[in-house]
Amino acid sequence: MRAAAAALALLLGTPAAAAPQIALTFDDLPSHGPLPPGETRLAVIERIVAALQAAHVGPVWGFVNGRALGREPGTAGVLEAWRAAGFPLGNHGWAHSDLDKTDAATFLNEIDFNTPTLARLMAGQHWRWFRFPYLDEGSDPAKRRMVRQGLADRGYRIAGVTMSFGDFLWNDAYARCSATGDAPAIERLEQTYLSAATEAARASRHTASAVTGRDISYVLLMHSGAFDARMLPRLIAQYRREGFRFVTLEKATRDRFYAADMDPRRDPTPSLDEQAKAKNVAPLPAPAYAGMLSAMCR
Repeated sequence: MRAAAAALALLLGTPAAAAPQIALTFDDLPSHGPLPPGETRLAVIERIVAALQAAHVGPVWGFVNGRALGREPGTAGVLEAWRAAGFPLGNHGWAHSDLDKTDAATFLNEIDFNTPTLARLMAGQHWRWFRFPYLDEGSDPAKRRMVRQGLADRGYRIAGVTMSFGDFLWNDAYARCSATGDAPAIERLEQTYLSAATEAARASRHTASAVTGRDISYVLLMHSGAFDARMLPRLIAQYRREGFRFVTLEKATRDRFYAADMDPRRDPTPSLDEQAKAKNVAPLPAPAYAGMLSAMCR
């Protein structure tokens, strides 16, 4: 179908639209969300890794909260399995702290707490990518500038996010529904998860087009949860059916939209949604899943 469209465009003398690009990234390694009965952290990450390798989506960044390594014995080997697959690791803050609830010095110290683990596992490779917990740079401009300057001083780039469908919301419900053996509920989880991904992709593309006049290269936020591991092969296939081409985080962030993330000394670029709101661009309507997911299998 895509080849036919390109051929028709060539015949008509019009350029074929380039496939939108998307970079997969995973937060909260080595531990995210509750586990279904019989599941382990290592098995979850091994299934995620296997799905990514089978789909040939290139090296995918995982972002680490190091405190879990000492708090949860079942995390042993998770980061090593990720690295053994050739996938890189970045920094997500030692304790996933909210910048609005801590001071800048403590926040930067927690970034540094991850350094020994990341330096060991990423020896000889560039690993200084940081993703803000909760994707939140805080509401205090002075604190935000202090943290961004601290990141710049440490040689970090910021791993921003321009597409998300709240995948983490499904992991809790999946653990409960698995514990009760509710197969119809799990099927509903599968259907809504894929629907939410499609809706979010359309919304991000709509907003990017409205505020920039084009498709940017998107960075997708995922989490290292058990339901994500279950759904990842189908999710990747769905994105491909919808016309997306997978690229690395490094390639996606060459897009000029991410210029301030590549140089944290600069003020942050407003998010797509913030820019859309400033331009009075109405978002696409989309169902809200949080209430439904919270109530399932109680």
